Amino acid sequence: MSAVTSTNRNPEQQAYDRELSVVLEKAVLGLSEDYRLAFVLRNVEGLNTEETAHCLNLTQESVKVRLHRAHAMLRKQLSKALGAAASSCFEFHATRCDRVVRNVFATLGLRRN
Repeated sequence: MSAVTSTNRNPEQQAYDRELSVVLEKAVLGLSEDYRLAFVLRNVEGLNTEETAHCLNLTQESVKVRLHRAHAMLRKQLSKALGAAASSCFEFHATRCDRVVRNVFATLGLRRN
């Protein structure tokens, strides 16, 4: 007997999705028009490189360059926007965690500075 699971996201997940959507939209809108158009056509609209080049009257190589640069800019913007939250996700908050890390390093024969 197989269990039936819902594909609907719970309210907390839906709220998270909305918040993330706002951050992503703001980052994409922060791109210059040249990079934003290439990004949206390829990653949002799903056009391939050739179709995107045709729409923008560019070579395929130019589309690839713009897309690469758009991705780099988005990574930088998202890292800046989410940096504080992301870095705090991986902090060790308890003395026990520090002890575990010391033991792992000792087991691996590494010194922790």
